[in-house]
Amino acid sequence: QVQLVESGGGLVQAGGSLRLSCVVSGRTFSSSAMGWFRQAPGKERELVATISGSGSSKDYADFVKGRFTISRDNVKNTVYLQMNSLQPEDTAGYYCALRSLPVVATASRFYGVWGQGTQVTVSS
Repeated sequence: QVQLVESGGGLVQAGGSLRLSCVVSGRTFSSSAMGWFRQAPGKERELVATISGSGSSKDYADFVKGRFTISRDNVKNTVYLQMNSLQPEDTAGYYCALRSLPVVATASRFYGVWGQGTQVTVSS
């Protein structure tokens, strides 16, 4: 059974940083593209960033380019989201997701396994 466990969320002031982690078990990690999504109350879930199985290909939502960085460690079976210059509008539940193929995808429907989420709250 594939499991994804996120950590690293919390409360931070505007301009601050957080690093989210997502540990994957139960599947060959390097054969899976990974994504970070977020969902704020009353809003639809949206892609934040995605990374290919090898880590060589990445894609970001326009609203995080230059501020967030996705990376992965295929030895530790972990994907990371480094978030800098956080703003109140970044407040949301953040979810990592696994795709059964190693190529990146931006739509949530291409991801079959999801973590439980970690809350990020940015105060002004």
